[in-house]
Amino acid sequence: MSLPVNTPPVVITRQIPEPGLELLRSAGVRASILETEEDRGPTTEAVGRAVPGCRVLLSLLTEPVDRALLETGSQLLGVSQMAVGVDNVDVAAATELGIPVGNTPGVLTDTTADLTWALLLAAARLIPQAHAYQVAGRYRIWGPNLFTGMDVSPGGSGRPKVLGIVGFGRIGQAVARRAAGFEMDVVAFTPRSRHRIESTPGVRWTTLDELLEESDFVSLHVPLTEETHHLIGQEELLRMKPTAILVNTARGPVVNEEVLVRALAEGWIAGAGLDVYEEEPAMAPGLADLPNVVLLPHIGSASQDTRGRMAEMAARNALAFLEGERGPTTVNPQVYETTAYLERLDRILGG
Repeated sequence: MSLPVNTPPVVITRQIPEPGLELLRSAGVRASILETEEDRGPTTEAVGRAVPGCRVLLSLLTEPVDRALLETGSQLLGVSQMAVGVDNVDVAAATELGIPVGNTPGVLTDTTADLTWALLLAAARLIPQAHAYQVAGRYRIWGPNLFTGMDVSPGGSGRPKVLGIVGFGRIGQAVARRAAGFEMDVVAFTPRSRHRIESTPGVRWTTLDELLEESDFVSLHVPLTEETHHLIGQEELLRMKPTAILVNTARGPVVNEEVLVRALAEGWIAGAGLDVYEEEPAMAPGLADLPNVVLLPHIGSASQDTRGRMAEMAARNALAFLEGERGPTTVNPQVYETTAYLERLDRILGG
């Protein structure tokens, strides 16, 4: 069955880095990009018009790919997401319909771990506040009480600080490895895979409650699921030390952001560093006005090398799907054995 004349095989929801586009071009594959402006996303209507005629949808986290949209994709051979997380995609519906869903795991581990540490250090040592003070021309004379933040290393007290890692997958493990340079005690909790923590030298497994009570810094690295939605809420924030700092580079809804605003304003905890938000890109009322929080626009994987590699991985998944082959990284690999997938392949590519 042929595509409508003017429909490209690959529809990309937003502009992706050049290495991914070049890979598609070098393979002779036509692609359309629905939105090229960096600060805008495609309309729901634009995505809805494009999907029925394309064979691969290359999506980003910013676009919902729900059952209703997938059901219009009579020609779809796959959805290739340029991200590790796929919580914007109805993977269960895709599997039922015989549509593989690709993602880009692994490549952003170190980059996101680095950004986690940048947030942790910035929040601990009041770096953004000190920068704003300096560029505003307010620095007149060195003072012993000027921007006295918190040590991350043993520092002046000589006491090793405790880093609590919630979620011990690739990124959580990478964050733990970096803690060795600061001579930190590392504790970790994960809803699953306790053995992975217990078998990692220098890391001690603990319950979530104990981790929150012990840690000087709490760093979140769990995926967003029903189990982890609002994993950190009022009860958990009240368990933390009043001197503790919370860092979230996972997913915004893991934290109850409205309660976090109150916790920061009332001194339940000392500070926070956030790269993700519950209703992204919007922030909870009052969050941006707080003096003890560092806020970034979801740049955890934003290095040139990493984003370029992610685009390439998404393009490779797209090329595989176009040929009716298994994508190199597929989040629902069981789909390849389903009748729905085999029938979809035969209907689209068989003739």
